[in-house]
Amino acid sequence: MKTGRRGFVKTLGAASLVMASGKQLLGANRMPVKSSKMKLSFRPYDLKLKHTFTVAEYSRDTTPVVLTEIVFDGITGYGEASLPPYLGESQHSVMEFLKKVDLSRFSTPFLLEDIHEYLDGLAPGNRAAKASVDIALHDLVGKLADKPLYRLWGLDPEKTPVTSFTIGIDKPDVVREKTLEAKGFKVLKVKLGRGNDKEMINTVRSVTDVPIYVDVNQGWSDKHKALEMIYWLKDQGVVFVEQPLPKENIDDMAWLTEHSPLPTVADEAFQRLPDVARFKGVYSGINVKLMKSTGLLEAHKMITVARALGMKVMIGCMTETSCAVSAAAQLSPLADWADLDGNLLISNDVFDGMKVINGKVTLNDLPGIGVKKI
Repeated sequence: MKTGRRGFVKTLGAASLVMASGKQLLGANRMPVKSSKMKLSFRPYDLKLKHTFTVAEYSRDTTPVVLTEIVFDGITGYGEASLPPYLGESQHSVMEFLKKVDLSRFSTPFLLEDIHEYLDGLAPGNRAAKASVDIALHDLVGKLADKPLYRLWGLDPEKTPVTSFTIGIDKPDVVREKTLEAKGFKVLKVKLGRGNDKEMINTVRSVTDVPIYVDVNQGWSDKHKALEMIYWLKDQGVVFVEQPLPKENIDDMAWLTEHSPLPTVADEAFQRLPDVARFKGVYSGINVKLMKSTGLLEAHKMITVARALGMKVMIGCMTETSCAVSAAAQLSPLADWADLDGNLLISNDVFDGMKVINGKVTLNDLPGIGVKKI
């Protein structure tokens, strides 16, 4: 069902009121603070993957990140920038951007809209760098209010979805091993796009019958062959197909979505808030990731707009510590699907946060993003 421009504007206006109410709620719950200045610090850190991670375009054994901290009135908020290759950011570029950030010009971390406008004005792009500041700010806001973010947003922690566990492209014996390691999960996310798609699915199916999310990472080029494959995938218990075609093939993608028996989800094609309305009718839904959206503030708006347009929502992550994954999990009660396993794919996490219990995203009662430093 198409949404007319007037109806969309009206709905978006109502959504803006909801977000404004949320802003007032933060202010109402704000704890009194002394006159203080925010101080930002950051450091590089390399995540070590438990298994080589292979997708359609590359393989890697580590993921570089930058960990941030913002101190205000004796309280520390934690943030993170995760930097997989396709984002086009590096530890160097993130730290160069963060060197420009002067938060002392703002009186309080509650000025989230103003601070985001300031960050966007410093330089274009740098989405993960901006997300690292945004996450730390939201952690501070929650700690100052002494509430988890999901409580401040009025969300029910019982409505969190199950999360998938990601199976990267590999040899059949390794795929079986990875699948067996994920036996506690209720759904798997299988990477495709390197020419061995049916082998990947058949290998997973040889050891489990749980539902599967498929992520092609732009690995298919022909829309007709893609449609044929999607029909086959539907018969194998696949729930949706993520980013099947190259992100620039918008017309082909719209055709594929129209004819597909499964929902299609935008990932690499979808970055920031203006993309949501642009991809209505091109994809069935969007995969919201904090590293693409510049953090929680814009991610929350993306979800609101997607819902107004009748689109599905997935909340996802990169390979991240429990800091960024727990931050994204605060939004998970709003999502249809979740892929929040990035912290489970690494062997050197430095935070303890949200848990996956019986396959379900499980939030805790810690204030802010819900993490403790290990």
